Amino acid sequence: MNFFSKVLLNVALRAIILLATQALAQMPPAIAERDGTEIVTLHAEGAQIYECKPDSGNKPEGRALTWQFREPIATLVFNGTSIGRHYAGPNWDHVDGSGVKGRVVGSAPGATSNDIPWLKIEAVEHRGSGILSDVTTVQRINTKGGVVQGSCESVGNYRSVPYSADYVFLRRSD
Repeated sequence: MNFFSKVLLNVALRAIILLATQALAQMPPAIAERDGTEIVTLHAEGAQIYECKPDSGNKPEGRALTWQFREPIATLVFNGTSIGRHYAGPNWDHVDGSGVKGRVVGSAPGATSNDIPWLKIEAVEHRGSGILSDVTTVQRINTKGGVVQGSCESVGNYRSVPYSADYVFLRRSD
């Protein structure tokens, strides 16, 4: 390897380290995963579904109606191809037959008040064998939209709010 090649390799390695450091620095501490290796990042396009219900206050009489989160419904996309779905649970299913169910363990605000929070989700159940079989943590990042606006006036009404997000699927580092 000549001197010029060594210099280019050194510059490239430093750039990669810098980009990785910046990416870690931008991850909110509440959802950062210290012991994880990325398996895949999938983009989701879909909706957050809300239902109009009485709030959960202690007074049964005169409780205000509020929009309460019911479930997500989204298509998972990789390189422009639909490869799975995301739905209540929360659950993610991949076309290879693998799936994972999780429970939220951390949250950080979205970029704007219209964006649903970024989340850290711990895997609690796996289905099938495939790309999602070894997932231990899922991070929801880069959220856009999904926050319900306006008042709800009738119990049982539903509102579907478009959203997008990236889901980072991680496994424990070896």
